[in-house]
Amino acid sequence: MNSNSESMAQGRETGTLGKLMVLLDLVTHADAPLRFTDILALAGQPRGTLHRQLSHLVEEGLLELDGDGRYAPGLRLLDFAARSWARNEFRLIAEPHLAALQQATGETVHLGVLRGQSIIYLDKVDGRQPVRMYSQIGNASPCYCTGVGKAALSLLPADLLADLLAGLNFTGFTASTHLSAETLLAEIREITDQGYAFDREEHEAGIRCVAAPLWSQDRSFIGGISITGPAYRLSMELLRQWAVPVQLAAGRIMEDMRVRLGPRR
Repeated sequence: MNSNSESMAQGRETGTLGKLMVLLDLVTHADAPLRFTDILALAGQPRGTLHRQLSHLVEEGLLELDGDGRYAPGLRLLDFAARSWARNEFRLIAEPHLAALQQATGETVHLGVLRGQSIIYLDKVDGRQPVRMYSQIGNASPCYCTGVGKAALSLLPADLLADLLAGLNFTGFTASTHLSAETLLAEIREITDQGYAFDREEHEAGIRCVAAPLWSQDRSFIGGISITGPAYRLSMELLRQWAVPVQLAAGRIMEDMRVRLGPRR
């Protein structure tokens, strides 16, 4: 079980909906299907209550129970996710600009939004020569070791950034990953000055990117877009050249968001 799942179970509201959401979070974020006893140990709910709630979630198709008594995400969640993704206004606005950036560079392009300490990928346009990488639509990646994540952090006010950095648990995914708030903060200051960020093989060995920050007028959306590819194709010199195109694409997306999502009269 990962630490994110454990923290979800500890701080959630105790109402009925909150308890159901805790169970969905635990099961969907688990690395493998969970048995009833696993969920019981994590959820902190009475056995009888937990059994009823899990039964309701299975009946509604939100969870599935296999023949070995293990719970996994249900197919209905996929339907919800697909509909949410298809109707997401930010993604729809960004879509043509992501496609144009992919066509210009030939590499994979990402759109991500900052949620807590993670970047959630809203869209991904694969390059002409796709490379296997962790990022998938709906996946979450740590903000401190991804280009989009660090670009998004550069938008946060100093007090919010300090609070977020204080709560980070740094994991060394590669030899290049930041392992302290001090070194990360120093790079975020550089990103704020220059307007773009790099991922220097910090989350996945052999994968690099250049990213630009992206935000809505009311700051309800803070994230970024990136051009990502294998290190053997994307030298740091090439990524620096692509900093301008990715910034221009981000600017076009934000202008379209301003026009299409601005105050309605």
